[in-house]
Amino acid sequence: MGTYNKILVAVDLSPESRLVVSRAREFARLYGASLTLIHVVEPLVYMEDYQLKPALPLETEKNLEKQAHAFLDSLAVDVGPGDAERIVRIGATKREILDYAKDNNFDLIVTGAHGRHGIASMLGSTANALLHGTHCDILCIRVGK
Repeated sequence: MGTYNKILVAVDLSPESRLVVSRAREFARLYGASLTLIHVVEPLVYMEDYQLKPALPLETEKNLEKQAHAFLDSLAVDVGPGDAERIVRIGATKREILDYAKDNNFDLIVTGAHGRHGIASMLGSTANALLHGTHCDILCIRVGK
């Protein structure tokens, strides 16, 4: 196994994110790596007459973005890596995480994986997409039941 220098931690806003960040922090300490937390807010849209339109007012999306920033700040302070960079992006979750990781030369992505049956169910759609689309190593932390 090579040395990890830059670790990207992809989290949702669930309580299980604390476990994911805690494990990522352990890897960062072990390797002396920098840690970045990322959350992606998916745009709320619907299709009408073959055109995509916002499902909710733009203010709602901005509020979701503010909540995400506040959650990442609390994770960084409560769980440990207070100096971790915090990133909130708006877009398709899988694409935004993969693009950010590649554009910023991360060598490890850490994310949560649910313990259900079957590979796609076990990993979840986001973790599964990251696993099959990433340029770097990925560590899936089992969360939930």
